[in-house]
Amino acid sequence: MKNYTYRIIIEKDGDEYHGFVPALQGCHTHGSTIEETRSNLRDAMELYMAHLSSKHEDIPEESGFESFETIGVPVHA
Repeated sequence: MKNYTYRIIIEKDGDEYHGFVPALQGCHTHGSTIEETRSNLRDAMELYMAHLSSKHEDIPEESGFESFETIGVPVHA
């Protein structure tokens, strides 16, 4: 068994949360809480990778880069 590590992103979406994995194109889910979304996302990732494995397709490796930038914006009084 090989282990894979992926970045996940969870964002507020109205009254719920939307989660996705940038390295796994189309791997998205949602939930009522961050914890539920994280759990649903893990299930979605496992299904996604099981599908690729059953088709003998390559499982993508994480290749993204994440950075945060702070931009100052003048506030007009």
